[in-house]
Amino acid sequence: MGAIARSRALLSVAVTGIAGPGGGSAGKPVGLVHLATAGRDGGQGHRRLELGAIGRGAIREESVRVGFAMLREALRGRSP
Repeated sequence: MGAIARSRALLSVAVTGIAGPGGGSAGKPVGLVHLATAGRDGGQGHRRLELGAIGRGAIREESVRVGFAMLREALRGRSP
């Protein structure tokens, strides 16, 4: 909700995770990504992706694809 509180945006998306190739652990393996959306109307969404070690570029691309899909769903009034 920080982006919404600090801007005039109506909708925001946040992404965090381990894209690799290093940096993973047993609890947070490479390919683990969390995405969240928040709307000024109070709507929120969350997705957890477990993509595995498919490569840094592929993890980033899939994260962007899912993030945009979540934004589309939120704009259409569906829970992301």
